[in-house]
Amino acid sequence: MFFCVFHISPHRTENTEANLPESQEFLSGIDDKKTTRFTDFEGKTSFGMSVFNLGNAIMGSGILGLAYAMANTGVVLFLVLLTVVAVLSSYSIHLLLKSSGIVGIRAYEQLGYRAFGTPGKMAAGIAITLQNIGGKVTLPSVLTLTHAHNFEWYLNGNYLVVIVSIAVILPLALMKQLGYLGYTSGFSLSCMVFFLISVIYKKFNVPCPFVDFALNGTASGLNVSTAYTIPILAFAFVCHPEVLPIYTELRNATKKKMQHVANISITVMYVMYFLAALFGYLTFYGEVEAELLHTYSRIDPYDTLILCVRVAVLIAVTLTVPIVLFPVRRAIQQMMFPNKTFYWPRHIAIAFILLTFINLLVIFAPNILGIFGVIGATSAPCLIFIFPAVFYIRIVPKEEEPLRSFPKILVGITSQQKILFSKCF
Repeated sequence: MFFCVFHISPHRTENTEANLPESQEFLSGIDDKKTTRFTDFEGKTSFGMSVFNLGNAIMGSGILGLAYAMANTGVVLFLVLLTVVAVLSSYSIHLLLKSSGIVGIRAYEQLGYRAFGTPGKMAAGIAITLQNIGGKVTLPSVLTLTHAHNFEWYLNGNYLVVIVSIAVILPLALMKQLGYLGYTSGFSLSCMVFFLISVIYKKFNVPCPFVDFALNGTASGLNVSTAYTIPILAFAFVCHPEVLPIYTELRNATKKKMQHVANISITVMYVMYFLAALFGYLTFYGEVEAELLHTYSRIDPYDTLILCVRVAVLIAVTLTVPIVLFPVRRAIQQMMFPNKTFYWPRHIAIAFILLTFINLLVIFAPNILGIFGVIGATSAPCLIFIFPAVFYIRIVPKEEEPLRSFPKILVGITSQQKILFSKCF
């Protein structure tokens, strides 16, 4: 579908730097005041820190819903779908990096502007905002440390989300550059490793509390809830708005080096996602809830290990928020203040207003499954599958790759398959 549309209306990028190597086109001294560029500083973030930052952008509360997805698809189909989404995520990052190298832009919404003008920038900005706000709205589910009926106020998720937002998220979100968050990203990922180890431990040390179900069958098979699988997986792999900012701050940045960062991050998350889903599912089978930790709390609300795991996931998700708020703030600035240079008061005000607005949504948030379903079925597929493909088709000049060339035909075909793939589930 998309290939046919763009075959009718091909777009030729008019840019004096289009034929320059990326290192020249991006860091050149050509004065282009009409194009916003991340050229105010030289990238200083190491390869390892970049992997941590991108891995942290990928890893989030989406991991809590994967066991539920596996329970409604079966192990084999889940593994196939997980593999497909991971591969497509990596490929779409390649398309973003390719498009970015052509026009010398390292901002997702600016690629949208270059491809489709203001509507493209607005569509990308709105999708980025919805996606990353959706990830933040899942915090109350994580922040509620216990589900016992009588608990102190400081264990209530609504209070904790405000306290954590003011004390932790806001100071980190005010940082001007993503590279500074590499250490917190590494710690966040270590907390998720603890979560994974605990899920595996629970499988072998806690008997299944739903014995009758386990004896009758280990998988619920395909059902109505299977429709949530693709949105959950798409939600769990979205990191594309953060790719270009991380690329900008990467030391000695090249497309090949950034692609290695992306491939390593996606591979590590792929392994962690599968293991967490598998052992969470094998512990509870078809009785697993949409939020895995809730299922453990049904058995024993005061389980010490699970409470520690909740704290670890709380820390991990909290430290993810500043990473994902970075592209949201930039998208808002590009939509509302496109021609303004960096200004600290505006930078701080947008972060504060954004967190205030999100916290109001957080308190009245629906269950985590609804969030995974809505965001995963709307903004996530656009950011992962659709936008990178159509940006690539529009931006890459036909002199370099004609519309009938193999790369663009492949992108056109895969774009249609991704849309049909999403609709089928």
